[in-house]
Amino acid sequence: MPLKLVRRKGSDFYYIRGTVRGQSIFESTGTGDPEVAEAIRIKTESRLLNESVHGKKALITFEEAAESYISSGGSERFLIKVSPATGKVSGIVAHFRGKLLKDLTQSDLDAAARILFPTASAETRNRQCYTPFIAVWNHAAGNQWAEVRQWKRPRKAKGTNVAKLKVRAGTKPTSYDRAAQFVAAMSPAPAQLMTALFYTGMRPIEMFTLDASDVNVPGRWITLDASKTGEPRGVPIHDFIAPLFEALVARGGILFRSHKGKPYPPTEEFGGQISSAITGARNRLKKRGITIIDIAPYTARHTVSTQLVVNGIHPYIKDQILGHAADDMSRHYTHVPQQPLIDAINTLPVPQLWRDQEWWSDPVYWSRRLVKWGRGNFGYASTSDVG
Repeated sequence: MPLKLVRRKGSDFYYIRGTVRGQSIFESTGTGDPEVAEAIRIKTESRLLNESVHGKKALITFEEAAESYISSGGSERFLIKVSPATGKVSGIVAHFRGKLLKDLTQSDLDAAARILFPTASAETRNRQCYTPFIAVWNHAAGNQWAEVRQWKRPRKAKGTNVAKLKVRAGTKPTSYDRAAQFVAAMSPAPAQLMTALFYTGMRPIEMFTLDASDVNVPGRWITLDASKTGEPRGVPIHDFIAPLFEALVARGGILFRSHKGKPYPPTEEFGGQISSAITGARNRLKKRGITIIDIAPYTARHTVSTQLVVNGIHPYIKDQILGHAADDMSRHYTHVPQQPLIDAINTLPVPQLWRDQEWWSDPVYWSRRLVKWGRGNFGYASTSDVG
């Protein structure tokens, strides 16, 4: 039967009900205005008719594909932004609103990156525009709503006269002895976060958003359903940090929080969420005649990668741990702890200085305390409660 408008008892909205070429529908128009509801009904009926004739691939918009991607567990970061003050919606989805997938080209994607991020570097455009767009496209292709396509990403400009807008700190690995020395100069909350980074190889943004429900401590396994690349993956847990994760999982919710008990903002903007803690550690070390200025959150990921190579770990296992491998088999076993990966991560060395940190005695308690540093060796001369 053709689509009709109906009004359910006690509802303020009109609903669309009926069947178009064998496809049944019953959904709300979201409005109580009869003229607006009728316009929505006509548009819906036309869309269903066209889909039945031409197929969904010819009619689905980027906005619809993005909504499906997000509802299936994909991250909405950079895709949809809502201003708290005005409620205005912006981001990639808003830019491509009304655009059919079949009509989008490489030039459309390149133009979007220039418009949305006019002063950003190639790396930032790649991370904040190309990566989420391609994740949505691959989701659509997987549902046969779009053709599989190889999208070109921006490259760094070549030449010594090219000015760099911003440079991410921590682009080189360090030794675990230097890392231990640096982390020992931090307050407990950021020290715990950095420790987890150095013994998982996770991206900082992944660690900032890690929830207790994602962690299987007995199985030594972390499940990331929607990582930065839009692909699910599993991460092994080093035995050394199992007690830390056990305590934080028991607390529940987002695992790593500031000393105020609040989650770190889920963003990868330069400067970072623990920039003050990084600066503080550098200054404390400098007062003791120790200069370490090359360690930042991303240092941990590069260090894990390098150390695994030094330890003779097979490149495929290393790539699995870091999330570089994305074959069908690895995605299929995302939730299943894999012993080869766990054995590999456990080859990372653990300096005694790291083991001696006082916050290991009660990670949750210490994470809510700020450190007042004394004149002696590194350690917590005195502390003060926060909140």
